[in-house]
Amino acid sequence: MRELELHRQSLILGIHCISRLIPIVPRFHSAAVSDELQVDRAIPYFEVGVSRSPQPFASYCPLRRWKLLASLLIGAASFPSLFATGQEVTTWLTTPDKASLLAEQAQHLHFARPYTEVDAIVIDDSKRFQTIDGFGHALTGGSAQLMMKMSPAARTKLLKELFGNGPGTIGTSYIRVSVGASDMNDHVYTYDDMPVGQTDADLKNFSLAPDRADVIPVLKEVLAINPRIKILASPWTAPAWMKDNDDVKGGYLNKEYYRTYSIYWVKYLQGMKDEGIRIDALTPQNEPENPKNTPSMLMTSDEEADFIGNYLGPAMARAGLRTKIINFDHNCDNPNYSIDLLKNAAANKYTDGTGYHLYRGEITALTTTHDAFPQKNIYFTEQMVVARKDDTSFSIAKPVARIIIAAPENWSRNVLLWNLAADPQNGPHTDNGGCPVCSGAITIDGDTVIRNLAYYTAAHASKFVPPGSVRVASTGASDVLPHVAFLTPQKRHVLIVSNITEEAKTFSIRFKGKDAVATLPAGAVATYVW
Repeated sequence: MRELELHRQSLILGIHCISRLIPIVPRFHSAAVSDELQVDRAIPYFEVGVSRSPQPFASYCPLRRWKLLASLLIGAASFPSLFATGQEVTTWLTTPDKASLLAEQAQHLHFARPYTEVDAIVIDDSKRFQTIDGFGHALTGGSAQLMMKMSPAARTKLLKELFGNGPGTIGTSYIRVSVGASDMNDHVYTYDDMPVGQTDADLKNFSLAPDRADVIPVLKEVLAINPRIKILASPWTAPAWMKDNDDVKGGYLNKEYYRTYSIYWVKYLQGMKDEGIRIDALTPQNEPENPKNTPSMLMTSDEEADFIGNYLGPAMARAGLRTKIINFDHNCDNPNYSIDLLKNAAANKYTDGTGYHLYRGEITALTTTHDAFPQKNIYFTEQMVVARKDDTSFSIAKPVARIIIAAPENWSRNVLLWNLAADPQNGPHTDNGGCPVCSGAITIDGDTVIRNLAYYTAAHASKFVPPGSVRVASTGASDVLPHVAFLTPQKRHVLIVSNITEEAKTFSIRFKGKDAVATLPAGAVATYVW
């Protein structure tokens, strides 16, 4: 201990002396070491043996220059953290008191010697998993309608913030649209509605006209900002005349219209393509086990397998359409829906993967499905994230842990939240089965925009993890600090950590044998980038 203390004091003496002998050293010290010195000044031993009062130069520096340099190097061996020359880690923080909202922190972290006094989150970028397609929200018809009511300048500013890349943007890279109306539209429509009692088996009345008022114009503006954004399309119902109950709510698709409905899909995909809008993926039915929304439609696993394998897949192939087909698109409480579907050889041939929601069940259902069919992809296609009425804090830690972290950790290539925008009354939505509690990631009131919990939940990933990133291994401390790590195409490392406890947690980020020590406040979320 005596020898260690001498080394420590040698470091202080060396810094002091060289700052007087070599004019350039103070500038170097200020630029590279000052932050570390400020931290270590809180440690009592740092000031030992160094007088604060003015002394003659000789009383401080009885050594020759070469001895001073030797002392400095010896001291540095005892204090490697003071001379951390590794990568800087930037921190973007959101706290439950809203003091920080996706705010870059002025103090950067630095990788230095291993720090074993706290738990470590270990990053190993040699172990790589699924490629990431993106993070974002559902751009419902209601969301588009509210945006089209904004002034052009305000709408453009908002869309650049949401979908742009760079300062002041959040880099949303994946969106979901409804094929026809969802329950977050002000009325129900499909692209081939007929009077009660009439049918249109030849689809002579098919038209995308209802979307040309809002959805298509907004999508075109989005694509002008980000031409590579991925779009998932999901229907809430087929036209009522195709269903066994002749109603837009509930009921099943009549088998006699399977072929007609597959052509309906081809017309939709081709029509959107003609508008300059490429649909990257589709789900044959949103929530096929939920008949309670208006609109909605039921479809069993066997029915969806039949529809994909014998009608939709072949129809798309004949039309030369490469849009991916994602099955199920419902809750994690029934992974057997997808597993059974993928056992059907015809459906398996045309199915890219499985989509999940998390209103019921456990997120590990994604891994269950992946393990059953590892060659198929996993997607997280919907989850509502809203603040509770009685919640006095900004409770971001749990939704980030439960969705943004857990979905990719369970093999999902994307995360989509529900829904992008609503008005102050959580509208527009349909009657008799619409969602009166579905607030948006943003609230739009004229040109006024309020950013809500779901906005920051998704942005902690979308801003930093672009499409083409790869999930890499991150281990340790996940019971109290859930985390997920990525390597971006630009070779940047991104670590998202959520503190789901009620106390601040200090931990280290361990990367290639070096540690960067961080403290995350209770209930806070941080994204670390290096």
